[in-house]
Amino acid sequence: MSLGTVYRNLRILQEQGEITHLDFGSTFDRFDGRVEPHYHFICERCGKITDVMIPALKDIEGSFSPELGGKVLRHRIEFFGICSECLAKG
Repeated sequence: MSLGTVYRNLRILQEQGEITHLDFGSTFDRFDGRVEPHYHFICERCGKITDVMIPALKDIEGSFSPELGGKVLRHRIEFFGICSECLAKG
């Protein structure tokens, strides 16, 4: 199977709402099978991305829309730090 086939199938799954494309500004494409709203923790040493298992803030978009004079459609919160594996290495 070619890499082009893999990425084509990932894009199809994304269009169908089965996966989400994560854009963290890197040169790597990352996809997430957890499509409901949630946050991520990114390790600044190894680059590992972990789902944060706290409830996503409800209706935060609605509370900011009047302030901005537009309509906020979604939000993204990311946590950055050092993961437990990297901390254990010192």
